[in-house]
Amino acid sequence: MNNKDLIRGALKPIILTAVKEHGRLYGYEIARWVSQKTDSQITLTDGALYPMLHKLEVEGLMTVESESVNGRTRKYYSLTEEGITQSGMMVDELLIFMRAIVLLLRSPV
Repeated sequence: MNNKDLIRGALKPIILTAVKEHGRLYGYEIARWVSQKTDSQITLTDGALYPMLHKLEVEGLMTVESESVNGRTRKYYSLTEEGITQSGMMVDELLIFMRAIVLLLRSPV
């Protein structure tokens, strides 16, 4: 599934959940986690992932540490305390919304 509009609406809780589950990840690891968890049904493009990571940092939900790995700078993302709290709330809200959508789309005409 590559419907950008559907993924865009769920991107924050997806990213926060990935980092919450692993503690510290860099961008490629987040994209790989999403792909693996969804059997490649959802893939995150760099154009969607990195702007959202930056936004989450600006919002104070993530911190970023840069490290040199094999001569290249790699940014590792971790959740702040607020990020941990917001992650749970965003996931709960998304699950409630998804249940409502299922009710709407599965209801008899």
